Formats: sequence, structure tokens, C-alpha cells
Amino acid sequence: MRVVSLVPSVTETLLAWGVDVVACTRFCEQPDLRHVGGTKDPDVAAIAALAPDVVVLDREENRREDADALVAAGCTIHVTAVRSLTDVGPTLDALAAATEATEAESGARTTSPTTSPSALTDDAPPRPSRSAFVAIWRRPWMTISADTYGSSLLASIGVDNLYADHSDRYPTVELADVAERGPDLVVLPSEPYPFAERHLAGIAEAFPDALPMLVDGRDLFWWGVRTPGARRRLAAQLGGTGSP
Repeated sequence: MRVVSLVPSVTETLLAWGVDVVACTRFCEQPDLRHVGGTKDPDVAAIAALAPDVVVLDREENRREDADALVAAGCTIHVTAVRSLTDVGPTLDALAAATEATEAESGARTTSPTTSPSALTDDAPPRPSRSAFVAIWRRPWMTISADTYGSSLLASIGVDNLYADHSDRYPTVELADVAERGPDLVVLPSEPYPFAERHLAGIAEAFPDALPMLVDGRDLFWWGVRTPGARRRLAAQLGGTGSP
């Protein structure tokens, strides 16, 4: 099948499965593939001109109006939605079915096109050993609640999200409130905001009792074939008690 992926983590997964991805977004980190805009501004006409068998979108990454425009242009779409670690297995199963990714069709596949939830999660989540403030943006400062894949992934390795109980999925917060909650860690992912070494000094000053940790944002937020390895890497880096 000819597939267009408008979801970076899906692009990574489909390529690992050996699926024919004919185009993707400029955020998918695949310079050798044709780019058809971004996740929030795809080039619908260019996508339709490629005559794909299916276009993959994500409920969070992409906009409803772009999905509607693709359907109006005659494209078949498949929409993913992952909010927790336990969503990953069923979502991969559905994605494999939608893109006809089967072992029989490709002997060069590097990972199975289906991943059972038991392969991604422990029987019981570990008791949290460290609390963390997960910064996803600054000016304003934003974080994540429990209703997100990233928070679920951290919980699975024994890292307690400081704002797990917030009613907003991506709450805006004040650093004074964060400091008052006393996190053990300040997790600084490389995306969506590109946190880097230059931000460490300011974080250390704002949270003298917390350990600032730069992490790969793809490991924290990209679900799919990356998930098992990402859990191992994050557990090793953040010192959770889980045993992925």
C-alpha cells in the first residue's frame, strides 16, 4: 500500500515495518521522504495528487478540518488516538490492519506489525520513587496531566507526574507553584519545546532541590515501535523503579 503519514511517531513505526510511506510531514525527521507540509498545515492538494491508499492522522497531532479536507479530496484516512501506554498495542494492531502491514508481505521487517499490551506494560505499575515536573513549554510554562501518553509512560517506570491530577491535559503553570510542590526531578524534553543545555542553569536556580534532566522528547512522546526501548532508556535515565 502507498501510505502518507502525517504523524511523526507513525512514520517511524511504518518505516520500521517496511510499509511504503510515500510522503510525510517535515516534522517526521525523514529527510529522504517527500514532505507534504506540517502536522497542522498539510498540503492537501499535494497529498491527493500522490493517490495514496491511506493517509494516517492522529487525533491530537492533526486538525479535524484537515482530515475533513482530505476526505473531501477523495483520500481514505485512518486516525489514531493514544492517551496512555495501554492504548499503544491496540492502536498498533489497528494501524497494521489499515496499512496491510503483515509479516507475510515483507521479509525485511525489523519489528512485528502487532504489539500486544503485555509487551509494553508490566503486570502492575511500580510504586512511584520520584516525583517530576515535566516541562513541555516555557513563556508560558506548560506541563502534562495524567491523561497523556507521556505521563502514563513515566508512571510505568515509577516516576510520579507532579500535575497528574490537573483537570487540563496540558495545564499552564507558575514556577512558584511548581517549586511549592517540591519535585525531585525537572524533566526537560527536547520537544515540543527544544529544551537544551542552555536552560539547565535557570532551572537549577528556580529549583535548587530538584535535579534537572534533559530527555529525548521522542522517547517521552512518540509512541509505537519506539515504546519498549524508550521505556528502558527513560527508566535508566530518570531512576524509576520499573523494570521494562
